[in-house]
Amino acid sequence: MNKKAVHTDGAPAAIGTYSQAIKSGDLVFLSGQIPLDPATMELKGGDFEARARQVFDNLKAVAFAAGGDLDSIVKVTVYLTDLSNFTTVNAVMADYFTEPYPARAALGVASLPKGADVEAEAILVL
Repeated sequence: MNKKAVHTDGAPAAIGTYSQAIKSGDLVFLSGQIPLDPATMELKGGDFEARARQVFDNLKAVAFAAGGDLDSIVKVTVYLTDLSNFTTVNAVMADYFTEPYPARAALGVASLPKGADVEAEAILVL
């Protein structure tokens, strides 16, 4: 199997034993991004919308580093510690993606790394 790690300083460094993304052929698997500011490695302050935007900014940076963009994403999985934020995620995603929108799953979870309240991972096709 051919696989290559993707890295960019435009997104937070991995905080564990994983790569920001793995490219294998025309597929790129983007690791989950929480709302970390890549410059400070601290969680984004402000309201939930600001944190959700940081998540998608991070995914966008990794997608570009892999040779794609957000419109190359075919599948997104969003993890929320509070499903009442689902409507806000929809509104934020509408600012980042164009139709046809990627397939998506949104899951309610008990907790996320570093106490984050939102995380998203994606699959991109080059």
